[in-house]
Amino acid sequence: MGVSADVLIREVIRPTLKYLDVCSSSAEALLLGSAACQSQLGEHPGLFQHFGLWQLSSEQHRALWDGFLAHDPDLASRIRGLASQHAFLENPDLELCVNLRYACAIAWMQVVRAARVPALNADLPSLAHTWCKVFAPAAEPRQFMRVMAGLPMTNLAA
Repeated sequence: MGVSADVLIREVIRPTLKYLDVCSSSAEALLLGSAACQSQLGEHPGLFQHFGLWQLSSEQHRALWDGFLAHDPDLASRIRGLASQHAFLENPDLELCVNLRYACAIAWMQVVRAARVPALNADLPSLAHTWCKVFAPAAEPRQFMRVMAGLPMTNLAA
C-alpha cells in the first residue's frame, strides 16, 4: 500500500520536525529519502526485518532511548508525547510501525544522535552520505541519490 512522498512530507515529516523545532528542507529531504530507501515508503512492509518506514531495529530503538534520550529528559518527554499512551508501554517497537509521527521523530533522533544533522542547504551527495552513516552503513550513497531522483522534490519548498 505505502504512502506518497507528498503526503509523507506534508502530514508526517514537516509537522514532526516542526514539533521538534527543526525547520530545514534538508532534514525533510533526508527523512523522505531515508524512508524511500529503507522501505520504499512502506510499499512492501513484509519484506523487511525491522520496524516502520525507516526500518529501525528493536536494538536501535532501545539504544536511542537508553543511551541518548535518557540523558535529555525534556527531549525524551517531547518524543514520548508523540507515542500512544498505552500501546507504547506494551510494545514500544510497534509504535514505529503504526505511529508515523513517532517513527519520524525516532528516525530524526537517530540522525541527531549520530551527529549527522545536515546543513540547512545540504546538497544531495551530502544527504546521501548522511543516510549511509545513519541508516544504511553497508549501502552506497548512489542508492540514495537514485531513489531521490525518482521522488517529487517540489513539495519540499512548501
